[in-house]
Amino acid sequence: MNILLVNWLDRENPQAGGAEIHIFEIFRRLVERGHRVRLVCSGWDGCVPRAVVEGLDVTRVSTRNGFALHGRGAVCAALKAERPDIVVEDINKIPLFLPSLTRLPFCAIIPHLFGETAFQEASWPMAATVWLAERPLPRCYRRAGFHAISESTRDDLVRRGVPQDRVRVIHPGVDADHFRPDPSVARSDPPSFLYVGRLKRYKGVDLAIRALAKAREQHPGLRLDIAGNGDARSDLEVLARELGLADAVRFHGFVSEAEKLRLLRSAWANVFPSPKEGWGITVVEAAACGTPSLASDSPGLRDSVQDGRTGYLVPHGDVAALAARMLELVDDVALVNRLGAGGRAFAEGLSWDSAASQTEAHLNDIISGSR
Repeated sequence: MNILLVNWLDRENPQAGGAEIHIFEIFRRLVERGHRVRLVCSGWDGCVPRAVVEGLDVTRVSTRNGFALHGRGAVCAALKAERPDIVVEDINKIPLFLPSLTRLPFCAIIPHLFGETAFQEASWPMAATVWLAERPLPRCYRRAGFHAISESTRDDLVRRGVPQDRVRVIHPGVDADHFRPDPSVARSDPPSFLYVGRLKRYKGVDLAIRALAKAREQHPGLRLDIAGNGDARSDLEVLARELGLADAVRFHGFVSEAEKLRLLRSAWANVFPSPKEGWGITVVEAAACGTPSLASDSPGLRDSVQDGRTGYLVPHGDVAALAARMLELVDDVALVNRLGAGGRAFAEGLSWDSAASQTEAHLNDIISGSR
């Protein structure tokens, strides 16, 4: 296949995140299998406009903020330069409505749609723009086959009017050889919990801090490690100080891969109190390391966390319930280890090779169906 892939960022972009890990883990494997993959994405100050990244032929135009305006023109140029067999758009921000540019077979990859959660993160005008841009998606992408990364995302698409038979669920993988338990790394003493990811308002990291404060009323030594950066960091640091947790909540910022592994293995649980995710890659990375997760019972996370087997789901926003689960774990290390073993078994059933094979089959099916 000759594949034209469109995403807002590539993996070398300083702002790359889970969406970029997802597409590169899949499509670099398709390149290794002999397929040609070109990626159109945005650039950043000082980047080179053309590069080969993990086998993908990458063209960068404009910047992240300007990609909504310039991305469609770059896709038109790529279509004229070389005719692909299929166009794939990863819709993890604002859709570019690319099916209007071509009659070629089309696949839309959907990690998740923001819906009303956009208003928890962005200013009202920006959030309204995102919310409105998602509304016509079923009509404007009616020719597309949809690749959803979780059952929750599939159900969201169907509720919005996308026919269920046009949606295929393909779970992301995890590198279970890299993310694995290490018997030489013990659980932290005193017990600590962990959040890994971007520090954005909608991620609910403030709920983890508030839950820690409540749990410390019974276990004063409990700690929370926060690994990652984002524009919500300063507000979260203020909250920790206001709750008397300046020494109990440790903001690590960006961490090396080795340090990330150490934190994942030593934590008593990974905490992910987000109102909506596509899947939750760090949840599965923690599981692969033998560490359970405490997560909101919200779309995406209820697919990647198996309640009572790989961790626990709590009602989103219920600080008392989250604190109670924290206390339950620190009082029972055998429970932590049992849930961690369940997480490891779950993670071993997921692989990027399988995700790539399923994606390859899906793209071929879309092409065959279009013919």
